[in-house]
Amino acid sequence: MINIGILGCGRIGQVHGATLRGMTTARAVSVADAMPEASRTLAQTLGAKVQTPEEMLADPGVDAVIIGTPTTTHYDLIHQAAAAGKAIFCEKPIDLSVDRIHECLAAVRKAGVPFMTAFNRRFDPNFAHLKRQIEAQVIGDVEIVTILSRDPAPPPIGYVKTSGGIFRDMMIHDLDMARFLLGEEPVELTAAASCLVDPEIGAAGDFDTAVVTLKTASGKLCQISNSRRATYGYDQRIEVHGSEGMLRADNMLETTVELSNASGMAKSPTQPFFLERYAAAYRAEMEHFVAALTSGSTVTPTGEDGLRAQMLADAADAAARDGQPRRL
Repeated sequence: MINIGILGCGRIGQVHGATLRGMTTARAVSVADAMPEASRTLAQTLGAKVQTPEEMLADPGVDAVIIGTPTTTHYDLIHQAAAAGKAIFCEKPIDLSVDRIHECLAAVRKAGVPFMTAFNRRFDPNFAHLKRQIEAQVIGDVEIVTILSRDPAPPPIGYVKTSGGIFRDMMIHDLDMARFLLGEEPVELTAAASCLVDPEIGAAGDFDTAVVTLKTASGKLCQISNSRRATYGYDQRIEVHGSEGMLRADNMLETTVELSNASGMAKSPTQPFFLERYAAAYRAEMEHFVAALTSGSTVTPTGEDGLRAQMLADAADAAARDGQPRRL
């Protein structure tokens, strides 16, 4: 039984807590949050104890920690958890600074503890199946990957101001997925971005609409399209074109029922947002983390994956601001 502490009792901490509650090989034994009511509520739900982060990290009964706190707290918590010998499951991004990510990973290596960057979309059943089909060469050699990711509505402006921007907050998932599906590291990047949804986002120095193109050394291409507004719901699609065919993962709808009448044909709406759309992915990534700790195998995505995605996000932001391509 792996005993896990949850740092951060907001919605992502609650998601991971619910997964652990249904597992037989791991359990949440401790929770911590800056908001006492949030920690008490989650602790009651899980049958866990409430501790401060310091108490949790010093507790010999805690084997691993989930870091689901604001990004600005990750650096200190990673260093403290590593020094305490705890396995670490960290939500993205590891930090908004590449230099500080390097320092975090150095601390993890020195301590010799497992570290997983929580890019949950790799564990989505549809995307994972698509990846297996690529590896099985069912479409031959990959030539173009197209990733569409659009939110139903922009986040609060207060969140935008501290998020690191659309590339580091939103597109970072797609940049990781690009590396995952291309099977090669990008060596060239171009980007363009605008503020078309909410002028307050532009006033905060960010974008709400963005496109990025990546190119690998062998010539494989990836196109990523992001928007903070999709009037039809949460849009998450991937298409992979290869030398012998194409793979496509479409949106997840609320139901599979389709209405046909004199007005035409109508399908159900897409899943409303990421918690619903990626519910299975959140469960699968935590199951992978626990299984790796139990067996002693390597966790993935690694801290290096988190670092490389952040470097791509930084390059995309810079390229969008000056209009110049980046060699990576």
